[in-house]
Amino acid sequence: MPLSLEEVRHIARLARLRLTADEERRYAEQLSAILDYADRLKQVDTSDVPPTAGVQNLETPLRPDTPRPGLTRERALANAPATADGMFLVPPVLDT
Repeated sequence: MPLSLEEVRHIARLARLRLTADEERRYAEQLSAILDYADRLKQVDTSDVPPTAGVQNLETPLRPDTPRPGLTRERALANAPATADGMFLVPPVLDT
């Protein structure tokens, strides 16, 4: 399915690309080859393939979710520049 130079210019205009005459000819060939390949793929009989089938059986490997002890409050606040009543003390970000 060969694309004309006018079609390539139209596609370039839609993509807001400025192409030289050499680039227009090259893209016409390349895009035509892509469309030819897509036409060849349309001829493949996929009637027996379910729509959601994949070629690989991928599963995400997950480690077991086991609870572990977290930081104590004292350890979490150990390097804080300022604390008050067991909490981080930060400067106000809004005027009241």
